[in-house]
Amino acid sequence: MIVVPVYNMILAPNANIYFSTPQVRRCAGDKGLAAGERVVLIVTRDNESYRDLTPESFYPIGISGEITEINNQGYVVIHTGYRVNVENIEIGLDESIRLSMSRRYDIDDMTKSVEAEKLEGMLDEMRKYAAGFEWADSAEYWLRQIDSLERAACVMSPWMDISNEERYAILAEDSRTRRAELIEEALYGFMEVGRITNEAMSSQQEEHQKMYREQAIKRQIEHLQKELDEMHPENVSDIQKFEQKIATSGMNETARKEAEKVLNRLKQEGSQSPESGMLYDYLDFVTGLSWKKEEASHIDLEKARKILDEDHFGLNKVKDRIIQQIAVMNLRKEQSGSILLFVGAPGTGKTSIGKSIARALGREYVRVSLGGVHDESDIRGHRRTYIGAMPGRIMDGIQKSGVSNPVMVLDEVDKLSASYNGSPASALLEVLDPEQNNTFTDHYMNVPYDLSDVMFICTANTTDTIPEPLLNRMEVIQFTGYTPIEKLSIAREHLVPKSMEAMGIAPSIMEVTDDALRKIISDYTMEAGVRGLRKRIDNLCRVLAVKIETEPDRKVIVTPEVVDNEIDARPIQHSRILPEPKAGVVTGLAWTPVGGEILYIETMFTKGKGETIITGQLGDVMKESARIAVSLVKTLFPDKAQLFAENDLHIHVPEGAVPKDGPSAGIALTTALSSLVTGHVVDPHIAMTGEVALRGAVTPIGGLPEKLMAAERAGITKAFIPVENEYDLKDVADEVKEKIEICTVSKVGEVLKAVGILAASGTAA
Repeated sequence: MIVVPVYNMILAPNANIYFSTPQVRRCAGDKGLAAGERVVLIVTRDNESYRDLTPESFYPIGISGEITEINNQGYVVIHTGYRVNVENIEIGLDESIRLSMSRRYDIDDMTKSVEAEKLEGMLDEMRKYAAGFEWADSAEYWLRQIDSLERAACVMSPWMDISNEERYAILAEDSRTRRAELIEEALYGFMEVGRITNEAMSSQQEEHQKMYREQAIKRQIEHLQKELDEMHPENVSDIQKFEQKIATSGMNETARKEAEKVLNRLKQEGSQSPESGMLYDYLDFVTGLSWKKEEASHIDLEKARKILDEDHFGLNKVKDRIIQQIAVMNLRKEQSGSILLFVGAPGTGKTSIGKSIARALGREYVRVSLGGVHDESDIRGHRRTYIGAMPGRIMDGIQKSGVSNPVMVLDEVDKLSASYNGSPASALLEVLDPEQNNTFTDHYMNVPYDLSDVMFICTANTTDTIPEPLLNRMEVIQFTGYTPIEKLSIAREHLVPKSMEAMGIAPSIMEVTDDALRKIISDYTMEAGVRGLRKRIDNLCRVLAVKIETEPDRKVIVTPEVVDNEIDARPIQHSRILPEPKAGVVTGLAWTPVGGEILYIETMFTKGKGETIITGQLGDVMKESARIAVSLVKTLFPDKAQLFAENDLHIHVPEGAVPKDGPSAGIALTTALSSLVTGHVVDPHIAMTGEVALRGAVTPIGGLPEKLMAAERAGITKAFIPVENEYDLKDVADEVKEKIEICTVSKVGEVLKAVGILAASGTAA
């Protein structure tokens, strides 16, 4: 008797089971195989290898049978008989299996008529199932060999997707009725799953055929469209245009994939889709960008200097720094360098010089205004998930320039503000950082773009409102403003010709004298730049255009008298030197956003209880300077301390409607109080600027060039400045230094001696 272990196979009485010849021969060992040999089939619990089997590896029920055929094609046919109870399994050293067994009887509770009916119904279902496959004809041969439900189950066993436990449950069932139900469940379930799978595959095949047909039609349409485009280039479709642009744009791999994905969506959606407009706008934007990196070209420094001089008068320090930048770019063969921040009063040429730099470099010019921007998306762009999404101002400027290396002026960075929508200044950190901007990602584009070749130039009126991290990324270049002589040259060479051209006035019928221009500069403007001067000249030309139109044959010569009579503006009253000097009053110097100005420090004692009254809308810094000045004067003039105890001290700075603040009025306040307590009058032609410490030291200030220009304009003949500001004198115009005696001081006592207060009082310095 040969014992054959089986796994995952349905075993039932009166059925033919097919095994591979090597499998049965191994179990037979030295006996060999012969037809008529008795066999016992036992079921393993798990799919173990033959050598790993143990007595516990088997279920307790098997089935007997005999070999009916040994086929030349490599398989053995075993016809099963009755079921058996398997007992006392032993496995020898030669891996042979021996066992004892007893017959296990069926419960014959099913009549032959019921069995025949069930079998006939099963065969009909199996024929219907097989009819859906190509092998239906060969299946009929096998179906004719089936004469019981058990045999049907054994035949279909290799293809049925049920577990080993479910297969063994059919063998272990004693009731023939219940066994028939289990077989029916397994066979009907298998055929239903197969039928559904077949339907799904058919449906999928239909969909695939439909898709293949659609793709074939699309390829045919594309082929025909290509031929039409070649015949009529002016009628190329939008899809074809975008395909050509993407192919030739030189995009990086990430951008190309994103563009192709959006283009495929546009193809699928069609022009009637609600999203087609958004998809079209996106493709139009990204394909309109210049993705190709421009090669760095050598720039002629002399030519660049000539262009800067043609467009702007003065600003020598600024021009020198720009020429240095160009020289470094030539040596390093790079497209950009340091981020320059031009800081100065309005109208000093910060923005317009950016256009000159672009012309000197031979590049495109783009201006981006940041004044009032409070939304981060204005810099980084809006995400495309939102309706009305658009790119940020940076990428919009790049797209409009049509190149990847324009000169981009970011105007008024000091006027950025933050809101609940984020901080634009923080977004600019990535734009202006050379370590990051080579992969700048605009939210609208959603792909990186290289900004490293862009030359960024920023402008601001002051650095006070620029966040420190942003300011650290830029190199500050101060625009100190223009002297009256420089303004005269600018007006004569640039502003007047441009204004006359704008008004349609020919040079042959109108002449503006230098005295008239000096009149406008001195009496009708109060600024460091020339914006107000340009407006006044434009106003004068418009007024005179009426006279020229009414008297075309008459040449108009503009003199100071004509300016006073015709210009549509009131003269500006600049602060002038006091006609009558008075004790307790000293001339100071101040910086304003439109340039420098002189101011007066006025002090007075009134009957009271020693209180200090400060008026003139002074800020906290100037109020602290006033308190320091009071303490210093009490120390310098101890014999005058009774005056402060018995009287109220009133300190006033005229023009109270104008806020004033800053660390530069210390020595003027100290000198004014010293003049008050000593009664010594300080010459109003003497002005001073500088902060003081309690130890009496004079500390440095800012805005010296603007302050000294204001002093020269007001008629000041002598000015005291901190010794630490002596280096800043190189930025002061020569004409100012020629007209004013500039004295540097390190202690407040030096100022008081120079104006005669300490000598007059007899107090030691």
